[in-house]
Amino acid sequence: MSTLTKVNTYLNFINGEWIEASTHQVDTSINPANKDEVVGYVQKSGTEDLDRAVDSAKQASNQWKKLDGPSRGEYLFKIANVMESRLDEIAETMTREMGKTLPEAKGETARGVAILRYYAGEGSRKVGDVIPSTDPNALMFTTRVPLGVVGVITPWNFPVAIPIWKISPALVYGNTVVFKPAQETAVTAAKIIECFQAAGLPAGVVNMVTGPGSIVGQGIIDHHDINGITFTGSDNVGKLVGHGALKRGAKYQLEMGGKNPVIILDDADLDQAVEATISGGYRSTGQKCTATSRVIVQSGIYETFKEKLLEKVGKIKIGDGLAEGIWLGPCASESQLRTVLSYIEKGVSEGASLIFGGKRLESGNLKDGFFVEPSVFENVTSDMTIAQEEIFGPVLALFQVDSVEEAINIANDVKYGLSASIFTKNIGNILPFINNIEAGLVRINSESAGVELQAPFGGMKQSSSHSREQGQAAIEFFTSIKTVFLKN
Repeated sequence: MSTLTKVNTYLNFINGEWIEASTHQVDTSINPANKDEVVGYVQKSGTEDLDRAVDSAKQASNQWKKLDGPSRGEYLFKIANVMESRLDEIAETMTREMGKTLPEAKGETARGVAILRYYAGEGSRKVGDVIPSTDPNALMFTTRVPLGVVGVITPWNFPVAIPIWKISPALVYGNTVVFKPAQETAVTAAKIIECFQAAGLPAGVVNMVTGPGSIVGQGIIDHHDINGITFTGSDNVGKLVGHGALKRGAKYQLEMGGKNPVIILDDADLDQAVEATISGGYRSTGQKCTATSRVIVQSGIYETFKEKLLEKVGKIKIGDGLAEGIWLGPCASESQLRTVLSYIEKGVSEGASLIFGGKRLESGNLKDGFFVEPSVFENVTSDMTIAQEEIFGPVLALFQVDSVEEAINIANDVKYGLSASIFTKNIGNILPFINNIEAGLVRINSESAGVELQAPFGGMKQSSSHSREQGQAAIEFFTSIKTVFLKN
């Protein structure tokens, strides 16, 4: 039985205190598996609240950046321990608020703990290099300095992992943070910030303000005291972030959409490919930027692959992510459900063949949630909407090709370039794929979704601002290089 039965109101976190929004307004966070269940109430903040948070972060910046790296890392170790002790509570909140299954939510929260510990260790690693000088009596070296105040804007699909992989490096490299989570998962965000508070992080180092993107998000973009902005979300909003930051000279980092392909060639292990396609395409209800969306299959195995795929898809258990044995949860919101259904209708109207699913599920225990069947299209061409635009839902589009060259051409024929995978046993196919695929994350005999926390993550083309997150690559965004020439 759930322990999260009380409906609480969650406040903004500013200068180490939980504070009601100046607007005295709240939004309701509901369970997408049961729209009548309120998970919590979150602040609907205004610009006054954001200004207060930025001022707090700015005031805290001086002392925080003076703290040595190992000491900043020690705070992250403490936060990780607190989060680990509250893992079940945070994961259950995530499932109730966003809809992903409880095992996935626990896995994501555990990943958040691991990310904190990884960046805690970064506090003890080098931040510069000695460079030979043409002057034999001089020492020349580089060091790194923090940006100052960093604005963190995150989406609802990974409400623990994405904030943590942005906030952790920001902090360990000496920045202070103003955090604006997606309003749909602001209760989960508050649970994260409670861990930061419990670990004794100094006041003002991390601040959280919840509210509309048009007010709080835009305020972060425009605020003259925010020195850098890291954003994950849609490409349309990302471009607004980039334009606004560029206009006032702030540093920015954008991770946006994906239309990720998997290529399956004649020599592939079909059972492995089917499992990976289903996992990559349907886990988290397809609501991942790295989710498999386009399935490009060589003609010799197309029918066999399709048969195996449909058999497996037909066995997927759909329902409330808190229930035992559920594999596919609801769309995260009614708005997202409508978006997914509209793309399915568009696929049918443009001539693709819907061979599985495609309907909203409204019977029995599913009647009060935002559930949609996992869907499969075939006879899809690259000019169709469902082949070009990010759906962010459990929808796969099948393509039939004759060669690896044709497969790669179709895979590259989109504006995005985030993730791509291929299934083959032939090194002669693997190397051309690695060399020619236009994606920042390349996976061989593995699903398109997922990246290890110690590895750089980011996309090409319209999927990102060409920067990288996670791993040691994070230092490139959250710091600036200072070159020092020292002579007696």
